[in-house]
Amino acid sequence: QVQVVESGGGLVQAGGSLRLSCAASGRTFNTYAMGWFRQAPGKEREFVVGINWSGASISYADSVQGRFTISRDNAKNTVYLPMNSLPPEDTAIYYCAARPGLLRPGVLTGPNEYDYWGQGTQVTVSS
Repeated sequence: QVQVVESGGGLVQAGGSLRLSCAASGRTFNTYAMGWFRQAPGKEREFVVGINWSGASISYADSVQGRFTISRDNAKNTVYLPMNSLPPEDTAIYYCAARPGLLRPGVLTGPNEYDYWGQGTQVTVSS
C-alpha cells in the first residue's frame, strides 16, 4: 500500500500564492505517475495537473496553466505544486494521486487511472 500525504493548503488572499507538497511512500517513487485533482463544493472532481515518472512530461488544466508549476524530487519522494495568482475560483480540496510502476512518457489525466490518493488539503482563496 502506497501512502500519499498532501500538505501546504490554507487560506490566502486573492492574487496570493501557496505551495502544496505531496509525499508518497515506497522505494520506487521514480516509477510513479503523479497527479493533482481538486473538488469544490457541489462540483465534480477535476484534473489540475499531472507529471510522469521522470518529470519530463507535464500536463496542466487550462484553468491553471501559467500559474501552477509542478515539479518532482524523486530523491525525496515528493511532488511540489507552487500556485501563483490565485483567484477565488481555485478554492477547493486538492488531492494528490499516485500510480506506481507506470513508465509511460505521457501524463495520466483521469482519476480512474490512479491507484492511491491522499486525504486532501483545503485551499481557500478569499476575495
